[in-house]
Amino acid sequence: MPMPGHEIEAAILTAIPDADVTLTDLAGDDDHWAAHVVSASFAGLSRVKQHQLVYAALGGRMGGQLHALQLTTSVPAPAPAGEI
Repeated sequence: MPMPGHEIEAAILTAIPDADVTLTDLAGDDDHWAAHVVSASFAGLSRVKQHQLVYAALGGRMGGQLHALQLTTSVPAPAPAGEI
């Protein structure tokens, strides 16, 4: 059974509450997704560790309920000087 985007987003936000999650259904089948996850909690972590946190948030659904996930992660861009 495919995993709808709102379930993917909810799982990620439960584990990484400050995340900004952007999902794209790559095949229109709720089974092949691209996710861009931005979180301040990724600061100082390697890209591998960032990805591990997202995969852990999905709780073992990869390869079963969620067939494929093209994942990119990043930290929020710093605010321009003078902005708060």
